[in-house]
Amino acid sequence: MALRDEFTASLKEAMKAGDKLKVSTLRLITSALKDRDIEARGAGKTLTDDDILALLQKMVKQRQESLKIYQDAGRSDLAEQEQGEITIIQSYLPQQMDESEVSSAIDSVIAEIGAASIKDMGKVMAALKERFAGRMDFGAASGVIKAKLS
Repeated sequence: MALRDEFTASLKEAMKAGDKLKVSTLRLITSALKDRDIEARGAGKTLTDDDILALLQKMVKQRQESLKIYQDAGRSDLAEQEQGEITIIQSYLPQQMDESEVSSAIDSVIAEIGAASIKDMGKVMAALKERFAGRMDFGAASGVIKAKLS
């Protein structure tokens, strides 16, 4: 099932069940998707599932930053809401790779491309994003790539 269809079906189910947090989170997702659709249409493109996964990852990262701020400020009510949204959004993302899987994927891409120095980091990142979109935290992966290419 396409991700968009999955969001619509889940929204209907959540509305029927009266799950307010899930309804509001799914509405946030669909709103962000509509914004991206409009932006892409202006550029003459259409969104792929990989683009949608990247959007979801960005939304999770934003909420994790907010969660930390709320926890530091002692706002447990808002932190709880953010944690709930993170859980719901992550349920639509593929299973994330662990550190050993990320490291072995980076090793195989470096060997395949023949990357030898930090100058090849862009090529390695592009190949990883193409193959592992939605499954890998590329912010963390960039540090590993730098270490391996240095």
